[in-house]
Amino acid sequence: MKSFFTTYKWFAIAIIFLALGSCQDDFTDRAPEDAISLDDYYSSDEQVASATNGMYSRTWFQFENKFFWAVAEVGSGNMYTGSPDVNAMRNFSLNGSDPELVNGWSSLWANVAQSNAIINFLEARVGPAVTDEVLQNTIGEAYFMRATAYFYLVRLWGPVPIIENNLNFTTTPNINTNRVEDIYTFIEMDYKVAIEKLYEKTRTANYAQNGHVSKGSAKAMLAKVYLYKKDYTNARIMAEEVINSGEFKLLGGDQLPSKTFGDLFTYAHNNNEESIFALQWRGDGNYGSANNCNTQFGISTAEVSTSNASYGGVFAPSQDIITAYSASDVRRKETIMLPGDVYPNVKVTPSGTLIVPSADDIGGQGAGAAIKKYCIGIVNGSVTGPVDAWAMMDNNTYIMRYADLLLIHAEAILAGGASTSDAGALASINAVRNRAGLANLTTITFDDIFKERRLELCFEGDYWFDLGRIPRSQAISIMAAQNRGDRNNAQYFTPEEKDFLLPYPDNDVAKNPLLTQPPVPYTFN
Repeated sequence: MKSFFTTYKWFAIAIIFLALGSCQDDFTDRAPEDAISLDDYYSSDEQVASATNGMYSRTWFQFENKFFWAVAEVGSGNMYTGSPDVNAMRNFSLNGSDPELVNGWSSLWANVAQSNAIINFLEARVGPAVTDEVLQNTIGEAYFMRATAYFYLVRLWGPVPIIENNLNFTTTPNINTNRVEDIYTFIEMDYKVAIEKLYEKTRTANYAQNGHVSKGSAKAMLAKVYLYKKDYTNARIMAEEVINSGEFKLLGGDQLPSKTFGDLFTYAHNNNEESIFALQWRGDGNYGSANNCNTQFGISTAEVSTSNASYGGVFAPSQDIITAYSASDVRRKETIMLPGDVYPNVKVTPSGTLIVPSADDIGGQGAGAAIKKYCIGIVNGSVTGPVDAWAMMDNNTYIMRYADLLLIHAEAILAGGASTSDAGALASINAVRNRAGLANLTTITFDDIFKERRLELCFEGDYWFDLGRIPRSQAISIMAAQNRGDRNNAQYFTPEEKDFLLPYPDNDVAKNPLLTQPPVPYTFN
């Protein structure tokens, strides 16, 4: 997308693009683009329900492909890379001409534009056979997606324009940014509409039914928004509504003891009981429909490779995160691969089971370790699912899962205090810890929760945002102390205040100089 200042043509493209999704929840049956008519496509419940399918994958691709990891994980100090296209945040040198910055920005605005198309125009384009329940749920999904896109935009860039209908700006491409507090209000309003409109669900072992978001998904995301606003009362209320609903469960927790933390990141467990919102990848022969993580992470040498491509291991664990896990924490092996680790279910080339080679031979970025999360190995039937022509695969990417919600609940109860021994807070954090093989805590502080969030959600894109919501001096101190080099060359970089928000893309600033002007209040209808 060239810019977020769109024309009417964007709306037509958006509707066509969104209609590419399947009429099924698993996105496997996509209609051909040239067979879609804007006048008669939405004549059935199945067609309306499929309208958002593309928004669970392709609209997010350029955000998730490299940008997300390059900013949220390399930037936070969890990941290391020397690859020049994704390493600017390692030393805080990202600028407005960076191609991946442009990709991430454009992808988020694509989500906003396409959400707006559904919110504003879908209802007028449905036939009489479409039931209102299905229509409202689909519109609710669009509100959810718009809120989620804005939640990333405001945390990454700060003030951005609030756009509710892209057609309002076809002749006025110069748009003011709006205040951060107004953007958070807008996000909150959108999630509340989503809660009202979306289906209520219970996540079961029938994973094919779990792909789309629900009332519980919107409540969980809203709890996270409240946490960022330090509205601890409402964060707790929302979190407890989700917990008490029983919709989600921890894999490997008391309710699902036969499953494990490691199962979360396998193809077979796409849309599992813990998944609150995940990007749904499905290779269909088109670039940007599947997940590139198996190539970007893992090991790629002549002797051992987990990649289906001729390259791999673009990202690696940082030296800082390699030493962060205790020996008894089962999450370490499912998050970071160290020399000697064995993974019986991961197949590698030239052949055989993955036995992680020595630190000298692990390849990739010279980190002496590799990333296990989202690394599922060379294509291996139903274990990995298929691989497309770009070596991309169909395993989901989490935006939020239930463990995150439980830690939000504990922090909301703490509510900025020095410590708590509240039974509810302890139950939530200890559920996460027990699954990891760790002992119960009897009292918790913010530092306990902050550490647990890093270890639990490592390589899932949260640590950068957690660092962004603590006192700036504390975040700078943490990041300045991180070894941001490889295992042979320690390097340290100290961020400045300006580095916690990203620059606007140069091209968009040139088209809309108001981006760099002070934000203005937003007028809510």
